[in-house]
Amino acid sequence: MNEPPLLNICHISGDFPDPIRREKTPALRRLIELTAAQFHHRVISINRTGPGSAPAQVPFEFGMAITYPAPSLGLFHATMLNRLGSSMATLANENGKPDLLVAHKLTIEGIAAYRAARLLDVPYALIVQGNTDCKILRARPDLRPLFRRIYQRAAIVFHLAPWSRDSVEGMLGVRHRSSRLLPCALAEDTMIGPRPGGQGFLSVFNLDGYRNKNLAGLAKAMTALAAGGTELSCRIAGGGNDEALRACQAIANRTPGMELLGHCRHEELPKMLNASTAMVLPSKRESFGLAFIEALMSGTPIIHPRGAAVAGYFAGCGFALTVDPADPRDIAGAMAYAIENEAELKRELGAWQLGADARRFKRAQIALDLASGLRAAAENGLGSAQPAVQQ
Repeated sequence: MNEPPLLNICHISGDFPDPIRREKTPALRRLIELTAAQFHHRVISINRTGPGSAPAQVPFEFGMAITYPAPSLGLFHATMLNRLGSSMATLANENGKPDLLVAHKLTIEGIAAYRAARLLDVPYALIVQGNTDCKILRARPDLRPLFRRIYQRAAIVFHLAPWSRDSVEGMLGVRHRSSRLLPCALAEDTMIGPRPGGQGFLSVFNLDGYRNKNLAGLAKAMTALAAGGTELSCRIAGGGNDEALRACQAIANRTPGMELLGHCRHEELPKMLNASTAMVLPSKRESFGLAFIEALMSGTPIIHPRGAAVAGYFAGCGFALTVDPADPRDIAGAMAYAIENEAELKRELGAWQLGADARRFKRAQIALDLASGLRAAAENGLGSAQPAVQQ
């Protein structure tokens, strides 16, 4: 019996590594690679340039990388993205009409996908990224009616984390169509059982983002603990540009127990994490934060920001300590608690690793959830983009 043809899925994303900007995150590429045998994926990778720039199109392995001119500071935000959506419809249709468009943010790619879906008469899906989407939703109340239509009429919405789902629905209303949580996928499913006797804290991030990753807040917390007589250390794994390195080194030099390790090879991190008391990363803003999941899979408790990153996935789990990133005292308290209760937290984490809750972060489960959601959206979502985007 003949197998049904694979569905054509066209992704619109500003976060896909492409020939124009290769440094972008690999998270979306992993999702596509995980489900490559189940769909014909095509990516339209978008890159904003300044007004007056000539649009460019560069074909690459996964589809087409393009530039589009638009002012900074969100000026003419909807107008420019509606215009982009008209171009998207033409590009998406070049290799045959897609069965589904997927916008990889609600408040940017979502506007273009909504417009393109109407022109092509196909359904669209959204992946909500809490950091950018919540920031734009708060900053642009004038566009909320448009965002509400886009959000409510999507055939399916994937949320990276519970906190962003709750935040978006607080502003745009609860969806009555399909939605589901979809964690980001790790590069591989390394699982190491916890072991007590950790050798201090570890933090993992690119130093270029040290302000958002709240290195200063972590330093204040460590300084307060040291002043109170607590012996501790925290190693920072991650490279960065020269300016960031100088700024981070200045912070580390005045913080007792803080050490910059520089860039570490990815294959080294699980072992480094496993040897630590806990992984601490009190970011100010974070859509998901794969480092937290990698830490848990490596047998290491985590200290993560309340209301961001992986918040909502680990309610009631003692090994996932939440902190207010704006309060160094709160960060210090969580670090002290992790030191004092390390054995208990790691015992609980070891049991979690063997259960169903950990399975949701495995690559196979993420691929299954994504594939079933895309398939249902393509088959049941026709007409979800109607009526047309209001100009």
